[in-house]
Amino acid sequence: MSAATGASAIEKNEASAEAQEENLTEVVDRYSPLVKRIAHHLLLRMPASVQIDDLIQSGMIGLLEAAKKYDVSKGASFETYAGIRIRGSMLDEVRKGDWAPRSVHRKSRKVAEAIKAIEARTGKDAKDVEVAKEMDIDLNAYYAILQDASGSRLFSFDDIMEGDDSAIEMAAGELIGPCDGLQRDTFKAHLSRAIDGLPEREKLVLALYYDEELNLKEIGEVIGVSESRVSQIHSQAAMRLRARLSDWS
Repeated sequence: MSAATGASAIEKNEASAEAQEENLTEVVDRYSPLVKRIAHHLLLRMPASVQIDDLIQSGMIGLLEAAKKYDVSKGASFETYAGIRIRGSMLDEVRKGDWAPRSVHRKSRKVAEAIKAIEARTGKDAKDVEVAKEMDIDLNAYYAILQDASGSRLFSFDDIMEGDDSAIEMAAGELIGPCDGLQRDTFKAHLSRAIDGLPEREKLVLALYYDEELNLKEIGEVIGVSESRVSQIHSQAAMRLRARLSDWS
């Protein structure tokens, strides 16, 4: 290869690197409000130890990864793909700390088990008082468990819906094989039915939170309860879904 050809190749590589850097800068400028919006949305039900700046920082990393890996031919819009990458990156950051004590996880599992037992026995939605009685605790203690578990990664609705790479692959259309796609579609169908079968108030809270993107305070104003009660309803919905999907395979 001649010196001129080598110099031309270097110039092309440098131009390509500059163009990529400019593109990433443009993406950051355009979608940083999306990162901040998702961060504030997630922060509302995170423990006090989680800082908004940490969420935003991890979200920006997710945004840059999305910009590098996005393939327009897969069909999903960039904002949809980036939103899942951003949220997933933030949740991964929280998971690293795994802030919830083991007692929170243990009690949360017992709630899901109690809900499953009651609904299997009665064929109806398990009510708060029934779950508390099944666990042999009073109603206030039951509500305290729901409050403690409100941001737990183990039972968070984000983990059920989009807390792993499968959701990213789904948005990008990157299915590993036909069996994986079939299994994912089957699970989505089961999950959809489980959500549709939730008590109306729990279903409404999830719709307002995830579809309308209202915060807990705003949801409380809509349905006429306190912000902490909305958090409890959200936790109970996630645990009920876990209970109803526990036998899925």
